[in-house]
Amino acid sequence: MALILTFLGKNGIARSKIAIAAAISLATQGKRVLLAGLADPTLPILLNTALTPDPQEISPNLQAVQFQASVLLERNWDEVKKLEAQYLRTPIFKEVYGQELVVLPGMDNALALNAIREYDASGKYDAIIYDGTGDASSLRMLGMPESLSWYVRRFRQLFVNSDLGKTITESPFLQPLIGSLFNVNWTADNFAQPTNQVNNFLEEGKAALANPQRVAAFLVTTSDPIDVANSRYLWGSAQQIGLTIGGAILVAGGENTSLSEEFAPLPVSIVPDVSNGEWQPLIDALPNFVEQALQANQPIEIDVHNRQVRLFLPGFDKKQVKLTQYGPEVTVEAGDQRRNIFLPPALSGKPVTGAKFQNSYLIISF
Repeated sequence: MALILTFLGKNGIARSKIAIAAAISLATQGKRVLLAGLADPTLPILLNTALTPDPQEISPNLQAVQFQASVLLERNWDEVKKLEAQYLRTPIFKEVYGQELVVLPGMDNALALNAIREYDASGKYDAIIYDGTGDASSLRMLGMPESLSWYVRRFRQLFVNSDLGKTITESPFLQPLIGSLFNVNWTADNFAQPTNQVNNFLEEGKAALANPQRVAAFLVTTSDPIDVANSRYLWGSAQQIGLTIGGAILVAGGENTSLSEEFAPLPVSIVPDVSNGEWQPLIDALPNFVEQALQANQPIEIDVHNRQVRLFLPGFDKKQVKLTQYGPEVTVEAGDQRRNIFLPPALSGKPVTGAKFQNSYLIISF
């Protein structure tokens, strides 16, 4: 399995330069690296190489690919048709062709995440560097397994317990009709087979995101106060999806600046900007990504013995954090991110008895 590394920050050009330098650095260490970017001119211009929707080698141990949503959608449409044929006796999508599909908002993120998953599963790479949008959209993309798993487990159970779900399960009249439409038996557990397959994918994604040896991100900022504020906001938001932030990278423009206080306890690496196509000074100043990610504060800590959950939410103050408990899980809002915390059996269903925000931690007691 590969290390999946991405960078967050408002300055897109600086992020792309860091991503390229990181890819080159890991490749020179003998790692098999894939540098994946979006369908815009940034990476091709910086690399001085035309990129395609298929990986191509641009230097020893280093391949690059450009995610083009329309191409990814077309390629995945055949997989959708195969799934439909697996479950429906009379497929209806066979008359729709991938070449005519239009990408809708949000599809590009899902397609990019699936492409990263497939490249990771291929076993061809030791590291995948993803040069995405580096903003809240990227965070929602990486947090998709966690978010979708909540929807599956929450609404699946609601449906099973509903009158409609019970009617479908128990009705002697509906079962023959369902059997005539579907290729699978739905009686034992409504939608069990497809939802279990989906859950397996989602659980793998959640496990990877929770492991800093598998997925990590680094903040990229300049000394500009607005840039710093945005990076701190993204830092806190990343904790809401369970993404480990290994450190901050300050792109210095000649000024003598230290941002250690703004990003404590994160280590801050100061790197020079690329000038005249000279990448080596930037590469030499990069941190050890894996080492720093392993030493970073964990986004969530669950202490069953003391009946506490601790969430690390830097970049936010007490007024920006909201805690609610409407369903079987606890919901935490911070910034524009919402997280439903899946609790272990010892705490699941227990009412919250107290909560406090202290030293960037939200501490919830049960």
